[in-house]
Amino acid sequence: MKVGDKVRFLSEVGGGKVTGFKGKNIVLVEDEDGFEIPTLINEVVVVGSEDYQVNPKTNMPHSTTEKGAKPVAQKTDEEERPITYRPAERKGGDLLNVVLAFLPEDSRMMTTTNFEAYLVNDSNYFIYYTYMSAEGNSWKIRNHGLIEPNTKSFLEEFATSNLNELEHIAVQVIAYKDTKGFTLKPAISVELRINTVKFYKLHSFVDNIYFEDPALLYDIVKDDVPSKQMVLNAEAIKEALIPKKAPEKTILKKQPQKTHNDIIEVDLHANELLETTAGMSNGDILNYQLDVFRKTLEEHKLHKGQRIVFIHGKGDGVLRKAIIQELNYKYKTYKYQDASFREYGFGATMVTIH
Repeated sequence: MKVGDKVRFLSEVGGGKVTGFKGKNIVLVEDEDGFEIPTLINEVVVVGSEDYQVNPKTNMPHSTTEKGAKPVAQKTDEEERPITYRPAERKGGDLLNVVLAFLPEDSRMMTTTNFEAYLVNDSNYFIYYTYMSAEGNSWKIRNHGLIEPNTKSFLEEFATSNLNELEHIAVQVIAYKDTKGFTLKPAISVELRINTVKFYKLHSFVDNIYFEDPALLYDIVKDDVPSKQMVLNAEAIKEALIPKKAPEKTILKKQPQKTHNDIIEVDLHANELLETTAGMSNGDILNYQLDVFRKTLEEHKLHKGQRIVFIHGKGDGVLRKAIIQELNYKYKTYKYQDASFREYGFGATMVTIH
């Protein structure tokens, strides 16, 4: 395959004429509308040939089959900006792929050159886009418009002195097909943090299939999946750096344990055990009361014959029932009975250690 060969696309309708090569695997094919299409070499087949040679004076290809053939005219920057490959549906193009690209105007002068920004629509969908930059909490529209399928759109030209405006940018995309049915794509909004230092480093700009020159590329959507980058604002950073305040601990009172006539009295009322029950559910309070009950019995388990009165109150009887269940299943050897009505009313249980 050489410059001037007529080729046909294998994966789609149409073809064109070979105008050049990019690397080992990409051939540049000019179609009948004059658009130059970067295509994988194994995706085209030669169907005709012209004998092209390079004119040593102009360094441009020309045909030896035509007398007085003139060098192929180069396209101006303005002609190349809007579209460099044709807006036709292609195989696999129903997956949405959108790329934000930056190119230096003069790669030999990276510290002083201006840059160009493009949005590439690598899909069979029309996309309506907005391209924005952030100034604090406020957003500014830098460009918006419609891009046809499998084309790219020039967004802006900017100087290195304007790079600080591009540190936080966003691209929003709505995709659809005109005059035909299509699979609905969700509206997409992607925020990016741009490392502006990369604009000063030539190796940040890489070879790609969208441009003849190396470019700095950021995926907005890749195979229908929006790009996700962590974007932190000042408040989020501050919150991450400042240690979180530890949750307030439950303030406990000293266990109200008294001795009266060799009988230990333990008041299990919540207001006697806790300074506050704020943030505690009824279940939390009950569990704490039972913990005090169990710890008291464990503390005195070696004191045979010791009597302990647990004051639980009448209430709705939930705590009393829980205590009786503990005694029946965990402390079967201990005897228990209602405490003296005269001294404690109906809201106390006396346990004897055995």
